[in-house]
Amino acid sequence: MSDSDEANFIQRAQNGDAGALGQLLETHRDRLVRMIRFRMDRRLLGRIEPDDVVQETYVVVTSRIHDYTGDNAAVPFFVWLRFLTLQKLAELHRRHLNVKARDAGRDVPLRNSPLSQTSSAVMAAELAANQTSPSQAAVRAELQTRLHKALEEMEPMDREVIALRNFEQLSNTECASVLNIAASAASNRYIRALKRLKVIIEAEQPF
Repeated sequence: MSDSDEANFIQRAQNGDAGALGQLLETHRDRLVRMIRFRMDRRLLGRIEPDDVVQETYVVVTSRIHDYTGDNAAVPFFVWLRFLTLQKLAELHRRHLNVKARDAGRDVPLRNSPLSQTSSAVMAAELAANQTSPSQAAVRAELQTRLHKALEEMEPMDREVIALRNFEQLSNTECASVLNIAASAASNRYIRALKRLKVIIEAEQPF
């Protein structure tokens, strides 16, 4: 959907066109699901489906679509939608992980997975998996350890840039909007962080 088409659908949705709102939201469903799968606490995998989080978010958006006006209009619609989805995901985390009765946290070992901060362990594991085959367990473990260390040593914003661009597949403009920095700054941080990880990955070649 082009920017002009999206703006048209937003206007129609704000004028009460439920069909336009539904079509607008469905356009972004796959991207939201990808983000949720990456950000969701691993203790909740299998307990909460990403599509359910999206559906609950859509209920919120239906009642708040008129909030996307004024200063908010300077923010890409997907970034605004992503923000509401993260709020819903955080609510579900609190509901399922901060209860005293039997919950998802009793089923598997606990691990740190704060919603507001990307887990470098998760990122390292996925990056290493993308660069190795299942038969290369030893190589993968070593690469994962080195990537984890490098990610931990990065500034939090550099690590988040990698998460937004590589794992959520946001554009540079969207990434800059999420981080509230200039697009040029987001691009520079991404290039710098990517170069650092590339050196580590290439040091493990050939795979």
